[in-house]
Amino acid sequence: MSELIKISEVALKYDISTRALRYYEDAGLIKSIRTEDYAYRLFDDKAIKRIEQILVLRKLNIAIKDIKKIFLCNSLEALLEVLSNKVNEIDDEVTLLHELKEIVATFIKQLEKCDFKEDMDLNLLYERANVIEERLNESKEASGDSSMERLLEVAEKLEKMPDIRIILLPKVKMARSGNTDLGEFDKWWSSVVVEQSLFPRDFMWYNSKLNYFEWLFTIPENMTDTNGYEVFDFPGGLYAVATAYDEGEEISRINGLIHKWIDESEEFEVSNNENDTDERYDMGHIVSPMGVYRSQMDLFIPIVKKVNVK
Repeated sequence: MSELIKISEVALKYDISTRALRYYEDAGLIKSIRTEDYAYRLFDDKAIKRIEQILVLRKLNIAIKDIKKIFLCNSLEALLEVLSNKVNEIDDEVTLLHELKEIVATFIKQLEKCDFKEDMDLNLLYERANVIEERLNESKEASGDSSMERLLEVAEKLEKMPDIRIILLPKVKMARSGNTDLGEFDKWWSSVVVEQSLFPRDFMWYNSKLNYFEWLFTIPENMTDTNGYEVFDFPGGLYAVATAYDEGEEISRINGLIHKWIDESEEFEVSNNENDTDERYDMGHIVSPMGVYRSQMDLFIPIVKKVNVK
């Protein structure tokens, strides 16, 4: 039997996080080994070689779903197909970037025509930009689209779709903050010692029925003392998940892209009152440890499988 290497040692050797390794395993790309006398993940030579292959493909910006396709097919044809598609994708992106460059150059020329004073208040830039936009809109391209309209189209196409994971959360008992002081709820649940698991301990969601944010904390089935906070049965279910920086504009952007991905999906649709009997809302879970600059949050959007999809 080959030598088994600890997950922490693998992470250190290849300069990746243990969270990434767990994600690769959850996605079915690698397999770890567990022993009775050791609680943590171990990797053998076969898994290490697979990890090295994953890292090479990720450096080529190959998506996880395409890496999984390569491994499942285990053929040169599958690898060539994925790489060829990546080349075509890059060609399309280069074309869009050239077009974006031309639009920005046009914007600069129009900007130079404006009568700016050296000491002009920057707050007036918005007003000047409106004038420039009008000038750009007057200059129609052969297609009939204005430069500004085309700029929005190009920007939308260049916007990267985040890696979307489909996760099945289990049914669990949870304590909820209700419409109380979130700081006090945070202080309480942070002091509670529970057995750690891969399932996140807490979530935040906006209760649209009651119009306030709630903090949810996973508790053991036999826990009775919840400091007066209401206990309820979290229904679990399928969620589309992606990671965003914990910043308002970034969260809104990634949330919109997840919903766009769901809308374009042939297999899933967003959970609502008509297709889902459970009460579920969009949720967030902070994944970064305390003190990290620009912490990250996993965004969970509840979904269901479409009725006509087997």
